[in-house]
Amino acid sequence: MNPALRGLYAITDPVLTPPSTLIAQVAAALRGGARIIQLRDKSNDFEQRLQLARRLRDLTREHGAILIINDDVEICLEAEADGVHLGQDDMSLSMARAALGPDFIIGATCHGSLELAQQALEESADYLAFGRFFPSRTKPDAPPAALPEIADFIARCPVAAVAIGGITLNNAAPLLDAGFAMLAVVNDVFGHQDIEGQCRRYSQLFKDSP
Repeated sequence: MNPALRGLYAITDPVLTPPSTLIAQVAAALRGGARIIQLRDKSNDFEQRLQLARRLRDLTREHGAILIINDDVEICLEAEADGVHLGQDDMSLSMARAALGPDFIIGATCHGSLELAQQALEESADYLAFGRFFPSRTKPDAPPAALPEIADFIARCPVAAVAIGGITLNNAAPLLDAGFAMLAVVNDVFGHQDIEGQCRRYSQLFKDSP
């Protein structure tokens, strides 16, 4: 298991982190202790996405954090990011691994399915994402996941697992107790007025967790 894949995993959002404020918002998250940043931008403006990724690459390096690009191997390579995250409708893990090689991080969305998780492991995923566990403002139609149904798998998962979907400071503790190495948060970080302070509070959860 990659020891760097632990901590608050902050995901950008086109509405909450528009290009005009994204860099300042992510800088605040990193100052607060976010350890993984994912650039999630589905716009068609390749050059803008690349420039944002490059600026985030500089920021994450300054803070010793990881930069993941959502569903874009080309941007990942061009910006020298650490890896990509792939959903079930994105490029296959095997294709991404062939394009990136062994040294890049590849994360896979598994929703609440152990079958998808096992398949991702067989295709050399470096981390597995499960969720949504709670109602999500940014992805309200995302399939739900039931923690009791995957808890045993999470406890023995050979790679890092990340929980996503409606996570807040008030509901995060059971996910950490279940063995999740990362908490992926969108709205409760970037929708917060004090991003840095909110991230510090999340960072404390990980310090208090075994």
